[in-house]
Amino acid sequence: MSLDEKLDRVLTRAKELEARLASQEGFSADEFMRLSKEFAELSPVVESVEELRRTRSELADARALAEESDAEMRALAEEEAHAIEERLPALERAVMLQLLPRDEADSRNAILEVRAGTGGDEAALFAAELFAMYQRYAQLHGWRFEVMEVSENEIGGYKEAIATISGNAVFARMKFESGVHRVQRVPVTESQGRIHTSAATVAVLPEAEEVDIAISENDLRIDVYRSSGAGGQHVNTTDSAVRITHLPTGVVVSQQDEKSQHKNRAKAMKILRARLFDLERGRRDAERAADRKSQVGSGDRSERIRTYNFPQGRVTDHRINLTLYKIEKVMTGEALDEIVDALIAEDEAERLATIT
Repeated sequence: MSLDEKLDRVLTRAKELEARLASQEGFSADEFMRLSKEFAELSPVVESVEELRRTRSELADARALAEESDAEMRALAEEEAHAIEERLPALERAVMLQLLPRDEADSRNAILEVRAGTGGDEAALFAAELFAMYQRYAQLHGWRFEVMEVSENEIGGYKEAIATISGNAVFARMKFESGVHRVQRVPVTESQGRIHTSAATVAVLPEAEEVDIAISENDLRIDVYRSSGAGGQHVNTTDSAVRITHLPTGVVVSQQDEKSQHKNRAKAMKILRARLFDLERGRRDAERAADRKSQVGSGDRSERIRTYNFPQGRVTDHRINLTLYKIEKVMTGEALDEIVDALIAEDEAERLATIT
């Protein structure tokens, strides 16, 4: 199907929806809401399509005028045509981007999970720094960052840390962070000054609602136990910690940050729902594109995606071969958008290639 045929279908569908909504007959309240949402999503696309076609018409008129014999008129028309030709590719790209299938999860909040990988204490320290980087990044975007669970080691590193990030289009920007993050530097525990390589794994999951994933109580094994911690007042003396096992998939979630067993269970269910939703998304994606392996946005968490080299002051994202020599600003979250924007642009380019 050509681009113009796709544009015609968009305009036709928008007119159909407008007529049906205006009649307000023959459908339920739920269907009315669904059609209203579809019409609202199509409206900006229609505006872009109309602007594109108006601009193309102006270009045709300018070219026709350029054929006139009057030299002055021809020069003006050629100048106008040239200006329109320069604007046209951006308009066409904007329309094609709007025609791309949308990731239904892009507008959702996210569950962030950071875990220490290979490298012992140094990996745990790096995991803690990554977690702090995302916390500052969330603050810069005006997002809410709620720590759900932190498992520390003896020197302040994180074996595992989980947070909920809430705000506008959180998952759309954070989803490219899933994968293995590698760090190269001299650890504070290294007496010989040798550079070590360690790693941490980041998982970003779209937050799921109860309506997204139906979880039967019969599929859950729930264990309660006494919280463990560094000692003193932070250790509960009641069985408030909760471990939930989803028997069909074997997914296990533990929560012990709250003193209330009820609150720990609610947090654990929130994380469990997100993990099961992510599994279902992965299954559907695999079915839709069995052999197509995308380098950007694949969500393959076994793949090394980024290296943070502190001695050289550089951060390299291996999926798009992008290197920034501003590691401090990346670690404070200030320069992270430069990487995220490049990943989004590459993802858009790859998806556009499939429809043009």
